[in-house]
Amino acid sequence: MPRDLSRALTTADLRQLAERRVPRMVFDYLDGGADAEVTLRENCRVYEDVTFRPRGAVATPHVTLATTVLGTTFDVPFLLAPLGSSRLFYPRGEEAAARAAGDAGTGYILSTLSGCRLEDVKRATRGPAWYQVYLVGGRDVARAAIERAAAAGFGALVLTIDTPVAGQRERDTRNGVKELLTFRPWTMAPFLPQILARPRWFAGFLADGGLMRFPNVVLPGSGPMPYASVGPALEESVVTWADLAWIRKVWAGPIVAKGVLTGDAARHAVDAGVQAVVVSNHGGRQLDTVSPTLRALPEVVAAVAGRLEVLFDGGIRRGGDIAKAICLGARAVLIGRAYGYGLAAAGEAGVRRAIDILKGDLLRTLKLLGCASSGALDSTFVDVPPEWRDCGRG
Repeated sequence: MPRDLSRALTTADLRQLAERRVPRMVFDYLDGGADAEVTLRENCRVYEDVTFRPRGAVATPHVTLATTVLGTTFDVPFLLAPLGSSRLFYPRGEEAAARAAGDAGTGYILSTLSGCRLEDVKRATRGPAWYQVYLVGGRDVARAAIERAAAAGFGALVLTIDTPVAGQRERDTRNGVKELLTFRPWTMAPFLPQILARPRWFAGFLADGGLMRFPNVVLPGSGPMPYASVGPALEESVVTWADLAWIRKVWAGPIVAKGVLTGDAARHAVDAGVQAVVVSNHGGRQLDTVSPTLRALPEVVAAVAGRLEVLFDGGIRRGGDIAKAICLGARAVLIGRAYGYGLAAAGEAGVRRAIDILKGDLLRTLKLLGCASSGALDSTFVDVPPEWRDCGRG
């Protein structure tokens, strides 16, 4: 392990290492959010509103972090969330992250908008893998990818429901991510200084293929979709609950609806027959000033009333954040930027370090709480603001 990586004590340290290794445009693509980034900040800050209630004089020499999600047991109660364009952070980034997840005994969720073939990613991990779906390219294109995912052995389908259009990510527009990924010399000129300032990253980017295409979105007559087509493709492929009918004809396994923020949406998910929901606001990258996810979690948990499993993501940077989400009703959580910083900092080794940091944090938190397992966490271990307990809204 590189010396700087071994000295990283927190995911914030990994964030600093990532910022030093990759160009500004790449770092901000990972780090940024929509519009004024209010929700992005609140996703992280809101954990301060929830305080722990530890047990006293309780010995917990042996603590287990294992949990079961959709019938599969994971060694830790967190999975690696889908991060689009992960090859932008590190060569073969999706495969590196999946391999680290599997070795840690947890799952990896592959984004439709990845730079690696889904078959290669599944082969890279010895753990469970799920496939996250956008309907980009239309039903026929999505159907072909879903069939490939089933054949490759992916265990669940994650349907993202909060992306009818791409959010306005101002850092990306200012810093030239689109120009980098389309890589036309006449548009790249203003952004070359930041790229040339990171020569080792640039050499790796070029050696890994440079130009970004999406091999799991194969367009009839033209092959893998280029990065430049993402925005219009999202607008032409809005996901509705009605899409579950044809998806179920293609996919026989569990379906997870990602992007649920209200009790009303959660009840729609129950009626649609999905097996789980993810309380998520897309990491603050879509609609700004929506509720931070931890604040929305109790409402969703109350609305589903145990009829399906509730997963969670948003703003998780420490093991204590994971514990609080589980206390408020999440079966498990998805981590995104927390491992993305590690990937951008040092590839697979960085992802492993991020997982180790969060696992160590969570073990320590449970011992200090006097709780012998992550599965035993519940609302008695936390205090929440009084208004959070009013879960009657739709």
